[in-house]
Amino acid sequence: MPHEAISVFDIFKIGVGPSSSHTLGPWRAAQRFVKAIRESNRLYEVKSVRVLLYGSLAKTGKGHGTDVAVQLGLCGDDPVTFAVEQIASKISDIATMKKILLLGLHEVDFNPAEDIEFLITENLPYHPNAVTFLADMVSGESIAETFYSIGGGFVVKENEEVSGAQDEQLPFPINTADDLLHWCIKTGMSISEIVLENEHIWRSEDETRAGLLNIWRVMKECIYRGCHSPGMLPGGLNVKRRGAELNKKLLAGKSYNDYESWLKAIRSGGNDFKYTLDWVSCFALAVNEENASFGRVVTAPTNGAAGVIPAVLQYYIAFCDGNSEEKIVHFLLTAAEIGSIFKKGATLSAAMGGCQAEIGVSSAMAAAGLTECMGGTQKQVMMASEIAMEHHLGLTCDPIAGLVQVPCIERNTMGAIKAITASQLALQSTPDFAKVSLDAVIKTMWDTAKDMDFKYKETADGGLAVNVPLSLPEC
Repeated sequence: MPHEAISVFDIFKIGVGPSSSHTLGPWRAAQRFVKAIRESNRLYEVKSVRVLLYGSLAKTGKGHGTDVAVQLGLCGDDPVTFAVEQIASKISDIATMKKILLLGLHEVDFNPAEDIEFLITENLPYHPNAVTFLADMVSGESIAETFYSIGGGFVVKENEEVSGAQDEQLPFPINTADDLLHWCIKTGMSISEIVLENEHIWRSEDETRAGLLNIWRVMKECIYRGCHSPGMLPGGLNVKRRGAELNKKLLAGKSYNDYESWLKAIRSGGNDFKYTLDWVSCFALAVNEENASFGRVVTAPTNGAAGVIPAVLQYYIAFCDGNSEEKIVHFLLTAAEIGSIFKKGATLSAAMGGCQAEIGVSSAMAAAGLTECMGGTQKQVMMASEIAMEHHLGLTCDPIAGLVQVPCIERNTMGAIKAITASQLALQSTPDFAKVSLDAVIKTMWDTAKDMDFKYKETADGGLAVNVPLSLPEC
């Protein structure tokens, strides 16, 4: 059976909030569009550009910053490196000047209010997240390309294969959880060891380890920044940031001046259940408040669910003596493989599967990573992942006002807590007696996604999005 080769760095991507499908994906699509024009040596022939947003991208695009993302992508800015504090001023300049500098090289007329169209009643058949870029040339000719943001920052061009990596021959090809278990049994290797061997097809072991530690660096910086950034979230809902307030309350006046001394102060509070629970919530809140503020986050596997894995990994480091580079690498390798299997067997897109595809998958990934690092067997790792997803099945995506704030931020705290609980259950269980396999729950998730009404799939047309008056504060 053909397999799709997905790297750990396809699952974990450094980028900018608030949404991987609606911000990071369209940003990358815009970059691809203008780069293709430049590669055909026609960049300076472009007279003007327009952007057409369809389906879910149109319905919640404003709240998710899709319009902002495509402008930055057309400018050639990179979400990994662009200074997030400059986003507002750059977008304001484009709107004021009604000009955009394609790839930072060629200025053309562009009025965002007119040239970005939100076609909320139109859908394209391949995927709900569709965007078409149109370039009018000085010759009178037009160039049009359509892209689909298929979840987790993955982008596919119309009539293009979903992944160009399918021809890669991995030493351990994996499409399903059964495939993964087969290789673990045959080799006696742990899940993280299997994944690390597969990564050799792209780079050396040292490069993979360095890359994963850089992923964790961005995650922990995001946690720390979010725990020290009070105020209100942008977007008009007037949602108050809670991470900084909770951090201050839990530390009760303890002094620190950087991440390491902060971590020491946290540990000094002990391991009381309520204390630990509060910190896990604080870590998750901090990340997703940063995400909602156009901050730099790691897609894990999406931006809307970006807080779950950092919160669980930070819990492991702070309260389980897991502050070791080797353990951090093992955690991320294991989590990434679970995310990859979910992508192959179901979806990472809330526009396709509801929030079970985001928070559910991230919780399953975090449960797997934690279980391996806590000494669980390969079967216990998969059992933990299954338990986490089983109890997210059917979770809808119903963001109020289309913003990744309510209920998205709190859902990350729930996903993190469920991941830890799932891990503990698996570690205290015998997987051979489990009734539900990981592959069965992935199939069930996809079946549920296909049955789910479209209004519960990141459209803001149902659920809390229509039942909570916007004038009310978050509860």
